[in-house]
Amino acid sequence: MGIKVKLFGLLKEKIEGDTTETGFPRIIQVDSADVRKVKDIIEKFSIEPSELGHIFVNNRYAGINKNVKEGDIVGLFPRKNMSLLYKWYFHKEEDE
Repeated sequence: MGIKVKLFGLLKEKIEGDTTETGFPRIIQVDSADVRKVKDIIEKFSIEPSELGHIFVNNRYAGINKNVKEGDIVGLFPRKNMSLLYKWYFHKEEDE
């Protein structure tokens, strides 16, 4: 089952051979044995934290230190061209 990662906008270009139609996220299954936190996922795809605008784990606004587990869904949005005002309205969930 693993962890479902949805890459939006310019982050889709980080995945070689992306043929996802414009307007749709690139969805990738990641083995949960290799991942403990969101930051492990972004390292796996060579995404710099400064490239991220917003992160969601199971539809909740989160940060790179949020724990993830088998069956979770992680949405990664780029800072450029897709940055929204979520940080003003939602508390960012993170784990130590």
